[in-house]
Amino acid sequence: MGARTKARKRALDVLYAADIRGKDLAEALREEQARVAGESGRAASWGYASEIVQGLIDRGSEIDELLTTYARDWPLHRMPAVDRALLRIGAWEIACNPAVPNAVAISEAVEAAAELSTEDSARFVNGVLARIADALG
Repeated sequence: MGARTKARKRALDVLYAADIRGKDLAEALREEQARVAGESGRAASWGYASEIVQGLIDRGSEIDELLTTYARDWPLHRMPAVDRALLRIGAWEIACNPAVPNAVAISEAVEAAAELSTEDSARFVNGVLARIADALG
């Protein structure tokens, strides 16, 4: 597994845990940073993971607006929590991180959805992120 793939998984863990627990994302980020500081083995994939989470703290409302617009009749609160987190990561990479090609952001999110979520999630995640990528061109 590549370094960015691991980092995306770490970011997913933080986003999912914060969502399920109803915790503020900034607080979840601080808690994970404290854990990383105490475990040197966790530091390798943390740089990009923290960048993703901080990016979603900074631009979360913009990302959620994109998801709401392009999810076509699927409000964020009705999505499985894993899908919501994966879509936020993928949409942030597409909209805010030009270093990651759109195809890579979409592919990573789709693979994670196929592995971690419902039977229909990979197709759903692919469709939403592809529409966002097309719109942002």
